[in-house]
Amino acid sequence: MATNTAIVFAGGGSLGAVQVGMLRALVEADVRFDMVVGASVGAINGAYFAARPDSDGVAALEGFWRGLSKNDIFPLSWLDTCRGLMKRRGYLLQPSALNRLLGQALPIHRIEEATLPLHIVTTDLLSGAETVLSSGELEQALLASAAIPLVFPCVQIADRFLVDGGVASNTPISTAVALGASNVVVIPTGMSCALTQPPRGLVALALHTVNLMSMRQLVSDIEHFRTLTSLHIVPPLCPVDVSVFNFDQTESLLQRAYEQTLRWLDHGGLERTKVPGALTIHSHAHMH
Repeated sequence: MATNTAIVFAGGGSLGAVQVGMLRALVEADVRFDMVVGASVGAINGAYFAARPDSDGVAALEGFWRGLSKNDIFPLSWLDTCRGLMKRRGYLLQPSALNRLLGQALPIHRIEEATLPLHIVTTDLLSGAETVLSSGELEQALLASAAIPLVFPCVQIADRFLVDGGVASNTPISTAVALGASNVVVIPTGMSCALTQPPRGLVALALHTVNLMSMRQLVSDIEHFRTLTSLHIVPPLCPVDVSVFNFDQTESLLQRAYEQTLRWLDHGGLERTKVPGALTIHSHAHMH
């Protein structure tokens, strides 16, 4: 039977830069994939890679990340937020900046135009069910997958109200398996494990919390699926002292992830299926 290899992109805000470094190492090592599955920021990286699954595509994605600032995605306007709270609107930020950014950056407009089959994971806001989008308008699908609850509005596609894929499954290993993948490579974003203070502000805190939940979920998914499929997890960076809301360290995250993934590949990472230590609960707080 032919192996069907999926690459699965987890969510994680600004730590999505880590995935791009990992991707560069995997593409350089000529690792081949048959399908792409992504949730949240991982869906954006995944869509880009599915559209241009080669070193030029990865270089363009790196350029996209290097140019990103917090305001490109989370444009905080007190006036807009206050107005929204008064109108009992269910979210803090307008998605217009993210929408504009995706419109400029994405090399394709529909999911089915991707070179590799692309599956974007969202969550049905009414039932909580994982909802996978494998065709249709790409921008809308990505806005839905990245619609962090309370931060961005839900996105209506057909008769469904969709939010962040991370709510149902931030690392959609189950989706890849259901789609027939017999070999799954997960590229997580990791977590901000070396922060000395909680992130400040509602949006930063919402992102941080969702990210912690997703990484817990990832560990239990790995434990569950590792007996059912051939599963390989590229180790995330550790320690990380940048919050998932901070876009100031993109360059260092890209470079560290690239070098670490090259080492992991050199040491036979793609033959192993264990949970990377960086994903287990740990802390870098100095003991007094």
